[in-house]
Amino acid sequence: MAGRLLVSDSDARLLERIHDGSEDALVELYRSSRKQVTAYVMRNSGNIEDAEDLLQEALVVLWERVRAGRYEHTARLETFIVATVKNMWLRRLARARRERPGDIDPDGTPDASPDPLDVLIEDEESQLIRDALETLGEPCRTLLLLFYWEELPMDVIAHRIGFANADTVKSKKYQCKKALAALLQQTPRGGDD
Repeated sequence: MAGRLLVSDSDARLLERIHDGSEDALVELYRSSRKQVTAYVMRNSGNIEDAEDLLQEALVVLWERVRAGRYEHTARLETFIVATVKNMWLRRLARARRERPGDIDPDGTPDASPDPLDVLIEDEESQLIRDALETLGEPCRTLLLLFYWEELPMDVIAHRIGFANADTVKSKKYQCKKALAALLQQTPRGGDD
């Protein structure tokens, strides 16, 4: 029995519920981990939005691993979530440091006119996203539009769509965002020659 982790009853129940597809289990984990994740990210050059995005991404990682049978329970679930957030945040900070020097214009004169090729690519990508949103269907299409385009708060979106609360909307948003990303990856794009 040495070296074996004793799974707490609450973690065991949460893992079972996640395995069975319960989104409410993710909402519980979101609530219990939010304070610690937010404090960490804000202490390390981030803001509340960064923390919430990372927390939701970490929950998606957990969800996928548990559902695929690839999750090894070696620590409390909250510990796993916080550690995953820390890793993602450190990678994001490192990537931002690498990208920063190239963003500086050596002449110091910003060009206000957009490159025609950039405009064409942006228009094509916008159309691909619109098409993917239509394919995605409801409630994902409306939820993503209300959040990203209208920038409405989660509680307002919950009320408009008829979800129980803002936490349920957050959980569903990540599922929808992931489904949208999968659709966009399947979409053939021109100009990849």
